[in-house]
Amino acid sequence: MKRIARILVLAIAVVCAGCATIPAEAPELSAQLGGRISALEVAHVRAVEKFFAERRSRVDEFIQETWVPTFAKEFFEDKDIDDMWKQVVASKDPNDRLQFIVIIGPRLQKKINEKRLELMKPLEELEREVKSKLKIEYDQARSINNALTAFLQSASKVEDNRKRYLEMVGIADMQVDKFIDETDEAVSQLVSKAKSASSAVDKGKDYLNKIKAITQKVKS
Repeated sequence: MKRIARILVLAIAVVCAGCATIPAEAPELSAQLGGRISALEVAHVRAVEKFFAERRSRVDEFIQETWVPTFAKEFFEDKDIDDMWKQVVASKDPNDRLQFIVIIGPRLQKKINEKRLELMKPLEELEREVKSKLKIEYDQARSINNALTAFLQSASKVEDNRKRYLEMVGIADMQVDKFIDETDEAVSQLVSKAKSASSAVDKGKDYLNKIKAITQKVKS
């Protein structure tokens, strides 16, 4: 987006400097640039969606390969569950094992689903905020380009309009690339191998804090 703004600034500066000889094709080229901005927005949004989809996949891997084994170990260390499991193992009745699975299975799945929601929800919120921010920036770029097109078409009162049009291109640097890099780093640290069960828990908390912090920066 910052590059788009610079291109538009340069275009306006060139036009303002040489307004006496504006080519007849200039308005048409400016209109075509508006179409290219929209095409670039589509590509940019798709890239963001692909990035976050891949990060969600990595978080899923962390849940399945790191968190679930750790949680299951702690779950079966509970005295009541351990006693029940020993009774099932000692029993020769297959129905006892089936009953154990029927009772314990949903409880395990519920905890897994809760953890997945806990880790995924802030990442999805961050994706929505980044995409919303992108839309605002591209809408501004289109608005500026439309103004430039109209400016080229009229080609009048150049000196009076010059400052006003240059001020309109004051697009804030969105720093989307920075947000993407920070998200990538947060997910990478989450899925890196934990040294212990407590370390895995701490990593999960640290991940949530980082994602929430990035989301707040995008919103601001």
